[in-house]
Amino acid sequence: MKAKLALVGCAGVVAAVPAVWLAAHQPPHRPTEPGAVLTFLVGGSLLGSGLGSWRARPDNRLGPVMALTAFAWFAAQLSEASSPALYTIGTAVQYLFIAGFVYVLLSFPSGALHGSLDRVLVASALALALGLQVVAMLWGNKSGLRCSASCPDNLLRVLEDNGRALWLLGLQRAIGGALTVTAAVLQVTRWWRGGAAQRRAQAPVLVAGCLTLAALTVTIVDDLLGGPLGSLPADVFFYAAATVPGAVLLVFLQRRLAWGMVAGLVVQLGGPNEPVDLREALARAVGDPSLELAFWYPAEARYVDDDGRPVELPGPKSSRRSTLVERDGEPIAVLVHDPVLEHNAELVRSVCAAASLALENQRLQAELRARLVELQASRGRLVEVTDAERRRIERNLHDGTQQRLVSIAMSLGLLQAKLPAGAAEAEPLVAETRHELELALRELRELTHGIHPPLLTERGLAAALEELCRRAALPARLDAALEDRFPDQVESAVYFVVSEALANAAKHSHAAQVRVAASSRGGRLVVEVADDGTGGATASGGSGLRGLADRVEALGGRFTLSSPPGAGTTLRADIPCE
Repeated sequence: MKAKLALVGCAGVVAAVPAVWLAAHQPPHRPTEPGAVLTFLVGGSLLGSGLGSWRARPDNRLGPVMALTAFAWFAAQLSEASSPALYTIGTAVQYLFIAGFVYVLLSFPSGALHGSLDRVLVASALALALGLQVVAMLWGNKSGLRCSASCPDNLLRVLEDNGRALWLLGLQRAIGGALTVTAAVLQVTRWWRGGAAQRRAQAPVLVAGCLTLAALTVTIVDDLLGGPLGSLPADVFFYAAATVPGAVLLVFLQRRLAWGMVAGLVVQLGGPNEPVDLREALARAVGDPSLELAFWYPAEARYVDDDGRPVELPGPKSSRRSTLVERDGEPIAVLVHDPVLEHNAELVRSVCAAASLALENQRLQAELRARLVELQASRGRLVEVTDAERRRIERNLHDGTQQRLVSIAMSLGLLQAKLPAGAAEAEPLVAETRHELELALRELRELTHGIHPPLLTERGLAAALEELCRRAALPARLDAALEDRFPDQVESAVYFVVSEALANAAKHSHAAQVRVAASSRGGRLVVEVADDGTGGATASGGSGLRGLADRVEALGGRFTLSSPPGAGTTLRADIPCE
């Protein structure tokens, strides 16, 4: 690679020397052509920037295209030669460098054209700069090519028709002006729609490119109007063109300076200071405020965010890109970033290597959170399955066993009514059997009601809580502002919290009364049960409160118990219901 770049550099110097000499000895018939200083400035900056870009990114076409554009620029100066052959060659390729500029501006920083519109613009620029120029030269000579009588002969002329040649050159400039404006609008639009990192990285090239295209447009318009502004538009265009390679070099210099952020990142992550926001630190190091982190969760073979929630990585058609971070050959994290960072992959890899240990530590924390999230989800599923099983048992007892016992009780009643008069000894036995059966039915109804009350399903939580307070062993006052229905598992959890609290108050608190309050606000259902008893209750005392806490927490809620000795007991459950 070094030998190739050295060869190209030497060839560029060889091409620059005669071009600068011709520009310095410019004849009076071409007053709008660049002088020696401009010739060297534009061509030298193009060649130097091209070789620098080529060396830094051998796989990027930007460097070779800039070097070729420099050669096209030097070749265009042959139009100042007195030799007919050199003059013909220089005039044929006189505007070829403009197509190179268009390619550089549209493809920066990747070196590749983005879509069909880019390819059409570049192909059209080539066709106008070379194709239409050569076609015009088939008819034009001297004045037909906008040159004085002292110009050498055009060796490509086949038929002399200067009027047609001038018409073709006018068409070339008119179409070229439209293409120039289109390229400028396209460049600004893409810059505006890009992310913050892309806008910051491309700003120098955007400014230089738009300035150059604007100056070229003014030059074309002035030329079509007969040149009322003289050489000023062309001079401005040449100076502006020299800023484009300088802007490209500035961007590459900024990338080199960004490497200093890697050392700062190492110091920041390894220092004994306060904990560092890893995402923010990495975002500063790579220059992308939109950077996101995702961590590898091996148990589920997927990526999760810092809170343990699943993360979908960007696909091929996404406007975002991702970079994998590995440690000892194992994935630990992914950086989701702006696509512009793909063109500075060395910096991204260095940042990832510097932060790999910190990323591994945070990955372990994210994995722990993911396990907690999964545990929470599994507890929620367990509550849902348990509630479904309660309903199934209640339905089977109500529709099966209970109905059969009712049928047996009715049969015994009919049997008792039909006993003959002489069966007085059997009648007490039948009556006792009916009494025991009625007791069993009552106990069974209470059991099914405790498993899952039908009133909760049919009329909702407010009615079920009202029934609980009415049947409570202690005087219970209900304050419930519940108008809507809630998810089944939420209503069941609140019902059993209140039921267990009322039962505990009756058994252990020695309270005179109990207050039950339930309300819904901010997407959460809050229930509170307070008594005026002796207090001293604990969730681990075998009262069933630990199971209620598990049930509430499994739904993502908060369960709190306040029971200071001698000051009563207050139980509170706060459950999300959206």
